[in-house]
Amino acid sequence: MNKAKALSIANERDLDLTIVSSIDAKPLVCKLIDYSKYRYEQQRKLREMKKNQRVIELKEIRLSPTIDKHDFETKLRHANRFLDHGDKVKISIRFYGRMITHRDVGEQMIKNFIEAVGDKAVVEAKPKMDGRNMVAVIAPASNN
Repeated sequence: MNKAKALSIANERDLDLTIVSSIDAKPLVCKLIDYSKYRYEQQRKLREMKKNQRVIELKEIRLSPTIDKHDFETKLRHANRFLDHGDKVKISIRFYGRMITHRDVGEQMIKNFIEAVGDKAVVEAKPKMDGRNMVAVIAPASNN
């Protein structure tokens, strides 16, 4: 039907005429809908999607090559709590002064930490040097 007739039908029914096809299409395809109701439903769907969405944060745990057993266990408990909440954990070791010559100690410390976490997490980034820091990233295992 022509544009004038479609507009008159839309006015009679108190609805809006909405273009469905692209503007370049011949013939132009339109639809009669209540546009305010349509917008409301779209916003409601968006709100629902945002409510169910989970933002994953990156939490950092700082270790030292000379960390004591109790401090290690405390940091391990923090990491487990972060992983239980669904956050990723960045494990970092800062080398001060001449500690930089013993990178293998720091790497072993990170590997021990990852082993202590166990199967709660998967290694996302293996230990690597970044200046004077050694960094690894672990993420929660998908089966949690």
